[in-house]
Amino acid sequence: MEYQDEEFEAETFKDIDLTGASFKNSKFIDCNFENCNLSNVDLNNTRFQDIRFRNCKIMGLDLSKCNDFILMIGFEDSFLSYSIFSGMDLENTAFTNCRIYDCDFVNTNLKNADFENSDLKGSLFRNTNLSFTSFRNAKNYEIDPNKNFLKKTRFSIPEVVSLLNIYDIELE
Repeated sequence: MEYQDEEFEAETFKDIDLTGASFKNSKFIDCNFENCNLSNVDLNNTRFQDIRFRNCKIMGLDLSKCNDFILMIGFEDSFLSYSIFSGMDLENTAFTNCRIYDCDFVNTNLKNADFENSDLKGSLFRNTNLSFTSFRNAKNYEIDPNKNFLKKTRFSIPEVVSLLNIYDIELE
């Protein structure tokens, strides 16, 4: 199936290995990806409007290359690794129950995002708006409160103590 220069509306993509596919200049509107491998997909000028990724493997994607017009995406129970979200407006985006390893969220608007129950090992947050964002029951995040905007951001104990790592102090 061709995905480049195409338009897909209200479709479900299930159990498909899309590794290395090109979504270049395509539009996906009100679509679901379930149990798919989206590793190294070319997203240059791809439009994602109301898209859900469930139980997907997403590696090496540069989502910052997507067309940002009415961009709406969400992730659930997925594995995201070595992907770039830098400079994006991802307000209200859900990343629930995900493993998000070594992803880049520099200069990203994540206001009111949801990272509940997610593992953020090695992911980078810098100059990121995390106001009203939930990190409840999330783990392995490294967030410097001096280099990100935190307002009413929700964390769980004991993981919230990691916010003190930048101070090189010892807690007993």
